[in-house]
Amino acid sequence: MDILIFAGSTRQDSYNRKLAKAAAEIASGQGAQVTLLELADYDIPLYNADLEARGTPPDVIRFKQALHKHAAWIICCPEYNGSYPALLKNALDWASSPVKGDPVWGDGVLPFRGKVVGMCSASPGGLGGLRAQSHLAPLLLNLECWLAPRSHAVSRAADAFDAQGQLIHPQDQQGVQAVLSQVLWAAQRLHA
Repeated sequence: MDILIFAGSTRQDSYNRKLAKAAAEIASGQGAQVTLLELADYDIPLYNADLEARGTPPDVIRFKQALHKHAAWIICCPEYNGSYPALLKNALDWASSPVKGDPVWGDGVLPFRGKVVGMCSASPGGLGGLRAQSHLAPLLLNLECWLAPRSHAVSRAADAFDAQGQLIHPQDQQGVQAVLSQVLWAAQRLHA
């Protein structure tokens, strides 16, 4: 099973980018074929309908293609002011916007429909980003994704990773592994 893993952050030393990399290694260990996507590799401008009217940016199409290609995803979501970051919202808004006149991407929900998504987060706070997950979930459901009932939040993230970016605490390793297992299990059944 192929799985797409990405963080809603482009910061070089982002806890959620570290979490995405750790999740990718765990998923590979479970036998999954992993695509670790970096939002920094995509030139996605702030969404603007006037800009879109001049043509959907090529990297938005590339992002749509990456989302659509994978039946299973893990999103590692930072928490900014109790919610998910604008970077992630902007990328998802662009990806869900129909490309007028395009026979494939004219359906804005196509990259999302039926995808099995697991949410993880890492935050310096005690809740580990749970509030961001609670805001992201309705957005993903609105886009017709299937959400895994299991999620994981890494609290006190400044002390949760070793120098190589690996998760230190067994409960975090097991929590991420449980989310991955559930996502892969469901995606195999929904997309068999």
